[in-house]
Amino acid sequence: MTSTLARTAYETLEPYHVLAYFNPHLKTESVPLRLSRAGMYVGGRAAPLGRTSAATVAATFYNFNPALITFGWSEALSTGLDETDAGRTRAVDASLRDALGERVSDPEIASVVGALRAGVVDARFEGRPLAAAWAAHPWPDEPHLQLWHAITVVREHRGDGHIAALVLADLSPVEALVLHEAPHPDPAIRRRTLGRSLLLTTRGWEDSDWESASQSLRSRGLLDADGAMTAAGAELYDRVERETDTAAAGLWAGVPEAEETLRRARPFVKAVIDVGYLPGTRPRS
Repeated sequence: MTSTLARTAYETLEPYHVLAYFNPHLKTESVPLRLSRAGMYVGGRAAPLGRTSAATVAATFYNFNPALITFGWSEALSTGLDETDAGRTRAVDASLRDALGERVSDPEIASVVGALRAGVVDARFEGRPLAAAWAAHPWPDEPHLQLWHAITVVREHRGDGHIAALVLADLSPVEALVLHEAPHPDPAIRRRTLGRSLLLTTRGWEDSDWESASQSLRSRGLLDADGAMTAAGAELYDRVERETDTAAAGLWAGVPEAEETLRRARPFVKAVIDVGYLPGTRPRS
């Protein structure tokens, strides 16, 4: 049951976190800091790791081109991680205020934060470097930003577990992207896909990398000639997802009234979707 809940939580909460990377305020904050989009993304997401090597950051991000990580991380280090983190926070703050409007002061937000924070406090972080860094990072003062921080810890906790499952599946970074985007033989399985073009742009890979990974997956019998998952590919994909859900379940076991917490969080997530900043969404009329 907790594994199922972990999956539901991911599908429910993810848009609230992703708003940090898709919003019009990022450019406003990036310009005075002299940060490119890569610098703001890599620096903003990895700032809690401190002044570590680009190789370490690339390892925790997994499916990004190490060259993109090196470029973005070098920019963030030059600007200053504290300054980069603060700029990203200001962009998130402005975006959430756009989305939530008067509900930014809704006391229900603090209630959701309290439940999620209880799960974070009790969670185990061994083998989860990015989640551990975010859990130890100073929490914001405002409830709407505390909610973003809590969801960020939760999603990076899940992400670290997902990377472990991908490593065990012997999938390279680009192979993992290609397999995730490939059509699944079971149409009932819901998946959040981004599309090849957006993944190549945001992860820093080239078409040739995608084609090479596709050929590798075909040679392993995981993709068919049309680029769809074979039965073996679907079995591997499904196993990775199950292992990811299972690895994430421990944190959710510590969230009091977890299903009710997700129910109370949904209106705030819907507001983030409705503001129209995320890929594939439209601004509310």
